[in-house]
Amino acid sequence: MTAHPRKTVARPPMSERRISLIGALLVAVGPLSMALYTPAMPEIVEAFGTTEAAGKITLSLYFAGFALAQLVCGPLSDGFGRKPVTRVFLLIYIVASACALFAPTIEALIAARVLQGVGAAVGLAIARAVVRDLFTSERSARVMNLLWLILSIGPAVAPTIGGITMELFGWQAIFVLMLLMGIVIMVVVQIGLEETIERDVSRIRPAALVNSYRTLITSSYFMSSSLVVGFLIGAIYTQATVLPFILMGRVGLSPTAFGFGMLMQSGSFILGSLVVRRLMNLYGAQRIVPIGLVCVALGAVAMAILLRIGEPSFLMVMGPVAFYAFGIAFILPAMNTAILAPFPQIAGAAAALSGFMQMGGGLIGGTVLALFADSVTAMATVVPAMGILAIVCWTWWRTLPEPAMAQHTVSRSGEGVGPPPA
Repeated sequence: MTAHPRKTVARPPMSERRISLIGALLVAVGPLSMALYTPAMPEIVEAFGTTEAAGKITLSLYFAGFALAQLVCGPLSDGFGRKPVTRVFLLIYIVASACALFAPTIEALIAARVLQGVGAAVGLAIARAVVRDLFTSERSARVMNLLWLILSIGPAVAPTIGGITMELFGWQAIFVLMLLMGIVIMVVVQIGLEETIERDVSRIRPAALVNSYRTLITSSYFMSSSLVVGFLIGAIYTQATVLPFILMGRVGLSPTAFGFGMLMQSGSFILGSLVVRRLMNLYGAQRIVPIGLVCVALGAVAMAILLRIGEPSFLMVMGPVAFYAFGIAFILPAMNTAILAPFPQIAGAAAALSGFMQMGGGLIGGTVLALFADSVTAMATVVPAMGILAIVCWTWWRTLPEPAMAQHTVSRSGEGVGPPPA
């Protein structure tokens, strides 16, 4: 009797937990650079003797650098590899943080913030591409959930740390924290991140890049799912440009109190992520998305109404924000998996373009906010509208046939989808 060799299943080069930890650090660069910075915006405006509009530009152009660089670093990682591209862009971030620390004028600070955005862009694109390189289906959704759960801890405490640091040491100390953060993450990437794709520079030839982006842009499945996430994350970034001026300028919070107050948003997201982690094991990632959409709708309606009925209070502002954030936690794992599932060969480009749409949403939302004379009215209008648009795009996505690759990686119904076998 002939013995047949036992088939072995190749293990991924990194475990779910390891890639979640490293991925969360990478993704966190962008949000932390915003969350640490926002408590200092009013003081920076005063320190440079400039206007509130110029202060908001330091954040809006950070979004611009972040959004545009996504379109570069993602495809570059498809051709040169995830790890070398990550190192180059983290180096840009570190240099930009040092330039911001010593910026002599508001114009120099704006330029440094643009470069910070360029460097930070690598985190969102690479982390999600690496997850797609290694995992599919519910495993991908589970890793995405853990990644965002770990990530949310940083922005949860960053405004508080930023506010306390600024009050004790001044606004320049904020950039010292960013500089140290960049160095630490560079070391973690060097030691812990394994390469997940083979180098293939043919993928970044101009014709190949144009074809990759044409494939993505002409895919209704990709565009609809990306717009869902883009409007939701864009709404979070949009309100970040205005919340410091509402909570500190109108409600009267100190920078430290503002930092603690932002825990209501990030804490709600963490709570939602923990609930999602439990429900995904029971029902699958896609089945619980409607719960999140309902919460987003409730937060949007409450925000649109409460901020128009009188002078804002802390709970009138942050109560709807908390509902909004809780709902987003239910949506991100499933929709981020859906965005990348059909495109394994151009996962970097797909992650980059969807990331561009997220940051572009924040940039557009912030630009529209600036058109309003009153910050409270602006937030009560723009952020709810972005939530409703996300729901519309999800409804559009539900009507589309799934691409062939997605048939066995993402199931809208949830049937046959669950935790991987032990």
